[in-house]
Amino acid sequence: MNDAEQVRQTATLAERMLAQVYALLSDQNITPNAVQQQMLTSHVRAMAHRSVTGEPLPEVDASLFDEISADSMELARDVVAAFGNLPEEEAWLLSVHFEVAKDNL
Repeated sequence: MNDAEQVRQTATLAERMLAQVYALLSDQNITPNAVQQQMLTSHVRAMAHRSVTGEPLPEVDASLFDEISADSMELARDVVAAFGNLPEEEAWLLSVHFEVAKDNL
């Protein structure tokens, strides 16, 4: 696959996954503020890039996520599962976005 094709696939996947993420958050009555939306969108686009290119994440320490709620982790795992080819560590990182946005209520 050439670079242009990777870019196109990444953009398409990112837009589809962002729609799913924001629908999930809406269903859970979680509303990220503008800064949180920007950070979440950037992260999901990076996840799409890693999904298309196979680029690995740097090593992540699971203990850093011990205080994340089960609800946020479950939502994040659902999103990662929808990508179909990303490691569990992606859910750990994504869950932080959900956890922080829950505090906006």
